[in-house]
Amino acid sequence: MMKKLYAVMAAALLLCGLLTACGSKTESANDVDLTGFYNALAEKYGWGDDMMDLDSDMLEMYYPGLGDIAAKQFLAKAPVMSYAVNEYVFMQCENEDDAARAAEILQTRIDTQAGGDAFYPETIDQWKAARVMTNGAYVALIASGEHQAEIEDAWSAQFNG
Repeated sequence: MMKKLYAVMAAALLLCGLLTACGSKTESANDVDLTGFYNALAEKYGWGDDMMDLDSDMLEMYYPGLGDIAAKQFLAKAPVMSYAVNEYVFMQCENEDDAARAAEILQTRIDTQAGGDAFYPETIDQWKAARVMTNGAYVALIASGEHQAEIEDAWSAQFNG
C-alpha cells in the first residue's frame, strides 16, 4: 500500500513540474513586438518616409558599443533630415544585464546631445526631456520633441496591459 502511495505522489509531483514548465513557456509567448510598436507610432504620428533605420556606421557613431550587445529584437530610427528631435531605439536584449548595459549607452547619447551636441537651445531642451526606459530585458530610448510623454506612456502600456 505504501509503494502505491509513493507512486501516486511521485506522479503528482511530476505532473506539477510539467504544468509549471508549461506556465513559463506561456510567459515567453507574451513578447512585445517592437516592430509592430514602432509601426503603430509611425502611423499615428505620420512619420512615413521621414524616418530611417540607422546603419551600422551611424549606429556606432550615435551609440558606441550598442551593436556589440546581442538582441532578440532591435530597431534604431532617426529622421532622414530634420531639426526636430525624433530619435528612437527599441531593443529586446538577451537578458536584464545586457539591457542595463544598453541603457547606459543610450543614456550617454541623451547626455551628450543635451550637453550641447544638439546645437540649438530648443533641441537641447528636447534632448533634456528624452528618456531611457527599461522593463526587464527590454530597453528604449525615446527622444521626441513633440510626443515625448505620449510615447513614454505607450511604451509602458505594452508591459502593463
